Amino acid sequence: MPRFEYPCPDCRTRTNLHEAGCDFDGVRWIDIEAAYVDILTHLSQASLSEGRLRETVDDWDQLHARTLSRLQRDQRIEETDDGLTLLTAEAYKERVTHPTMEPLQTIYEEGSVHGAHDNAVFALVAFYEMVGLSWAETREQMLTWLEESGTWARGGFEEASPEELVDSKRHVYERGYGWKQAGREAKAVIDRRL
Repeated sequence: MPRFEYPCPDCRTRTNLHEAGCDFDGVRWIDIEAAYVDILTHLSQASLSEGRLRETVDDWDQLHARTLSRLQRDQRIEETDDGLTLLTAEAYKERVTHPTMEPLQTIYEEGSVHGAHDNAVFALVAFYEMVGLSWAETREQMLTWLEESGTWARGGFEEASPEELVDSKRHVYERGYGWKQAGREAKAVIDRRL
């Protein structure tokens, strides 16, 4: 099941070391966690309109508003006819295994091509780590993608098997590398070859 951590609503760090220019640098980490808990506690009990959620949470402030926005952007909460709804772990996992933002959407849907393989695999592994999939879930998803996208069949890998390829990127997962730069570089190569 996907794990849940409390990323900064601005720079996404998971520690009190924020990126330069982060709006929440200097905010106590316990306050960031409390904003998540305030929102998640209420939405885990029932769907609520945003207005009702604001009324229900004591001392709603900018941190709460930005935390709610982060939860929506990260697809943990969706807007339904009933209001804001917290996705179950299963629904969230299903939703994030198919990235819908560029450049990851192109990589996922088109598969990788010669010259983009390293960056494409790097970007997807880093993305799945960021959204909270376990290593086992990430590995399974990557093996499925390599086959279903035709990436492995296109060849051009030094590794002898898809399993060996994915396992060679475990360090990307464990160190929490970002996906954006590798994703942009892979998409540029894919777009040129399509």
